[in-house]
Amino acid sequence: MPTAAGDPVVPRGGDRNTSVRAVAVVVRDRRVLVMKRHYRGEDYAVLPGGGVDEGESQEAAAVRELLEETTLRGSVAGVLLSGTHNGRPATYFLLADVTGEPVLSGPEADAQAEDNRFELVWAAAADLERLGLHPPHLRDDLPRLLGLT
Repeated sequence: MPTAAGDPVVPRGGDRNTSVRAVAVVVRDRRVLVMKRHYRGEDYAVLPGGGVDEGESQEAAAVRELLEETTLRGSVAGVLLSGTHNGRPATYFLLADVTGEPVLSGPEADAQAEDNRFELVWAAAADLERLGLHPPHLRDDLPRLLGLT
């Protein structure tokens, strides 16, 4: 069942691990907020986001995930692109009116360990490849869609 904006919601019985991934794209001073990750010897970066809760719209999930993971507040300006993330459908929302300074929080802050680290970073377009932004198509798509090239 879609919301008034046409955004589908997770049906009853939906599972956050298999549901659509809602992703928050935040740009400040021509840089994109990414979450650097060191996990089991691998280094890469992802955008803030996660699963959609039962009955929640994708837009609401992107805003919630941004707040939970970074303490930032914002509103959805629109859909930037759709794709997949680790085999799950993913919708990338451009956020506007973002307030605050990013501080790692939520499950990511709680999970910090020697072999499982997270760090919030403002990344320029030229940094996305070096950071190993995942999924890889974002390394080209984000700068092009956001006019950062």
